[in-house]
Amino acid sequence: MSGISSPIATLPESMLPPLTPADEKLLLNYADPEAPTAGDPAAKTLSALLANAEFHGVLPIMLRKLPERGDRRLPQDAALQEQLSGLRQKAPIVTGQSMLLQYHGDRIMKALAADGVPARIVKGPVFARKLYRHVTDRPFTDIDILVEPANLPHANQVIAECGFQLAGDVARSRELQEFKWLEQENSSLLIELHGNLVHDTGMRRRLSLGFAELRAIDGEATDTPAALLTIAIVHACGGHKFHRLQLCVDVLQGVRALQSAESEERLLEAARMTGIELELATVLNVTGRLFDDAHALELAGRIKPDLGIRLARRLITRNTLLNVNSRNRIGSRLSRDAFRWIQRLARAKPNFA
Repeated sequence: MSGISSPIATLPESMLPPLTPADEKLLLNYADPEAPTAGDPAAKTLSALLANAEFHGVLPIMLRKLPERGDRRLPQDAALQEQLSGLRQKAPIVTGQSMLLQYHGDRIMKALAADGVPARIVKGPVFARKLYRHVTDRPFTDIDILVEPANLPHANQVIAECGFQLAGDVARSRELQEFKWLEQENSSLLIELHGNLVHDTGMRRRLSLGFAELRAIDGEATDTPAALLTIAIVHACGGHKFHRLQLCVDVLQGVRALQSAESEERLLEAARMTGIELELATVLNVTGRLFDDAHALELAGRIKPDLGIRLARRLITRNTLLNVNSRNRIGSRLSRDAFRWIQRLARAKPNFA
């Protein structure tokens, strides 16, 4: 056998290398920003873990934690070392992209404020700053700005004046209340403007998370733990469909930020107000089971389980998340699609006042 081949070279291009149950446990350990690093996997296993971590958006956490046990303990395998070196060289580029996005986000926020348009940045950079001890653990690929639906036309005009070009179908963007803007000189810089963080119109009859709802959850403060966790939950299963592990890591960190009974009660009240009790129970349950987090499971248990919640818990499991791009990805996709239909068919939310 000549040359050096990657342990994952024989897999189909789009499929992740398989993990054993023990390997999955290691992946979850590496993905947890607060958990001490456990284990010294062999070269083939570590290579597969790195590929899975990159797909699931938790590679920065893994790369930070690997040196905790010392590079001398890593397998001295040429292919693995080449893979690891390449990933480490890309890491500063990812961080730089996040910093550049933050710069443009701040610039647009200043322009919106100058034009009298109330707005707030949500998700990526706020999660990184508020929920993660190491901000580089949570890179982001766009800036999400939330405004009142009535202010979408004005905010779109301001973003255009900041040098961004609208991408996608305008009519569809209006329907979703989501407008995607690309920087004219650098199309890798994406700004998303939202009138509601729930884009699916079939789901929006029941649940809603917009500027007014977040202001009510926060009260006199801004970016409170209850608001951040509510956003993380909606992001995981309202905007996306559990398509990568990073979504649940955001939720895990959001749970850890709830440091008082008052914050917990505010979260549960937010779930009732916004209509996301089904989502809260489902996301907290799977996050608690993924990371053995008793607090998440206890909070999930405070929502009285109806038929939708019971079905959702059977559909959204550890395997559902970890098999998103594995040999069992069809089963994962079917489970996540079935959960989406449960969301659409669940009873309508109470009116927000």
